[in-house]
Amino acid sequence: MRRASLALTLIAPAALAAEMPIRGVTLSSAGIAQIERAGEVAANAPVVFRAPLGDVDDLLRSLMILDPAGRVEGLSLPGRDLLNEAFRGLPLRPADFENRASLLNALRGQEAEAAGARGRIATAAETDAGLTLSLIAPRGLLSVLLKPGDEVTLTDPALAARVARAAEALAAARSDDERRIEIRLRSDRARQVAVIYIAGAPLWKPSYRLMAPPLGATGGQARLMGWAVVENASGSDWEGVRISLVSDEAAAFHQPIFEPITVPRPELPVRIAEAIRVTPDTGPQPMVAAAAPMMAPPPPPAPRAAMRADAAPAPAPLAVNVAAEAAAGRVAFTLEQPVTIRSGETANLPFLDLNLPAERLWWVQDLAATRPLQAMRFRNTSNHVLPDGLVTVFGGPDAPSFLGDAELRALSPGDQRLIAFARDRDLRLTSQSSNRDDITRISLRRGFITVEAKRIEETALAIDPRGASGLMVIDLPRRPGATPRFTVAAEGDFGLRYETQLEAAPKTIRLGFERDQRQDLPLWDQGLGDPLLLQPAQFDLEASLRRIPGGPGSVERLQEILARTGADVPGRDVLATTITALQQIRVLLDTARLAAREARSADQALTRARQAVEDRTGGEQQAARQRLNAASREAEAKGAASSRAFEAWQRAVIALLQQGS
Repeated sequence: MRRASLALTLIAPAALAAEMPIRGVTLSSAGIAQIERAGEVAANAPVVFRAPLGDVDDLLRSLMILDPAGRVEGLSLPGRDLLNEAFRGLPLRPADFENRASLLNALRGQEAEAAGARGRIATAAETDAGLTLSLIAPRGLLSVLLKPGDEVTLTDPALAARVARAAEALAAARSDDERRIEIRLRSDRARQVAVIYIAGAPLWKPSYRLMAPPLGATGGQARLMGWAVVENASGSDWEGVRISLVSDEAAAFHQPIFEPITVPRPELPVRIAEAIRVTPDTGPQPMVAAAAPMMAPPPPPAPRAAMRADAAPAPAPLAVNVAAEAAAGRVAFTLEQPVTIRSGETANLPFLDLNLPAERLWWVQDLAATRPLQAMRFRNTSNHVLPDGLVTVFGGPDAPSFLGDAELRALSPGDQRLIAFARDRDLRLTSQSSNRDDITRISLRRGFITVEAKRIEETALAIDPRGASGLMVIDLPRRPGATPRFTVAAEGDFGLRYETQLEAAPKTIRLGFERDQRQDLPLWDQGLGDPLLLQPAQFDLEASLRRIPGGPGSVERLQEILARTGADVPGRDVLATTITALQQIRVLLDTARLAAREARSADQALTRARQAVEDRTGGEQQAARQRLNAASREAEAKGAASSRAFEAWQRAVIALLQQGS
């Protein structure tokens, strides 16, 4: 099928400018890449490059242009809804660009010139002979057969430009996942220009290879080799690009600045004129009083002076003559040689090779474990911060042999780290925990025995190294309020660290904590009230037996404490004296209890004697009266004896409670 060319614009498009290449990429652990494009730009030429659609938000909010001799006029790029905007108001739709016949049919009624004829487009159809175009001319209908190379030109330049713009938008929409960025610069000469912007990027992922020294070696060295996995997801090839790797904690945000956002507004209803109501005239009538004169209308406001066109300040130029430099301490690693990574490719790049002082050791993180961890401790003697990463540990005097994997957390210069890479299956551990209280002081104050002691919480760890020698590091959790009884080598998130040297023989170490304890033992239960105010008739000794001095447990508890108190403990004699006093009070208490029981029995006998007198008559009543008198004397004597015994116990208790400070 023969084709005919179709000219829809009167001006040929300008040649596209070359895309500015990427010269440097700084990858951050915050998931951000700083892209630097640089190159020579001709006088008054724009800077042009492509960017993925997902990077446009970051580009628009972070773009910096370093131009030593030019000024920034602005930036433009296809909008997010480019296609709909380009076709808005046109008699065309994207489907009309399927072929030339459908495009011309969509332009029916538009004036065009073709093969020397001029008229408005009526129809267009493909035939075996070529494209047949029908034009409506003032003299009638013209039919034109377009040969190869013939043009159809729209006579309306504005319409031709809009159709050409729609065709351009249609082409741009076929690659809707990226945008062409054009930065317009004004300068009278060629010069070097740099463009810097921020974009989201995959994290660069460090990993390490570590050659470990043998266990027990002194002055050992570990070789640490760092590699970085870098992914190019920028949408552009990196050809000879300078790569910098940054490990930091920079705040990074995303804002949909490229997304059209409309602000909702309240809807104001359309005001409709009210219906006119006319009252019929009934003719003039006599006036009651003269009407008040009308007030003069206020004078119209004076016209405002027109604002001078030159009153507003002119926009300042945006381009500044500065040199980009990394903040001190921010860039951790910059690769010495330029790197080439095509878009979509992944590279694994070496960025570190250090010899660091290190030692192999055993590491115990759990006292209940029966096997320690194989670990290594090394110090960062470099000037770099070593970022978080996975460490593959190798050992062996000759060919490297895999020992295990470990996790390295960020390590600042001068700091040291422990990394564990395996569990030792030869060395055995056995642990046993125990608690005891060592009494340190006893004192007596009014109503209380105060016992001060140190609580010893100890873990005994039996270690059998099976003939091996080396350093063992043991981590123990902190115990709030307790003081360690061992030498603490370090403190950190791990708790407290203890170190011990193993010399090929079994060894038992004791790791203890101590905390101060104080216990106040009341000699009198305050819930019983003031002992001075107790009345024998109102206080039940039996019901309160376990709460009063001399009762069950009061002496035995203190005797148990005395048995655990060393002879040289201050206040031990005070405790012994208190126990002796309580033993005497117990004797008085037993006497008072017996007297109280006898008094209750005498009262019960008296009650029965009174009842007998009431139940009998005659001679039996007389005998009953004699027994009543005897029972009354017995009850009175027993009651008096009970009161004396209670008071004796009470006085002894009060005397005990008044002792001490």
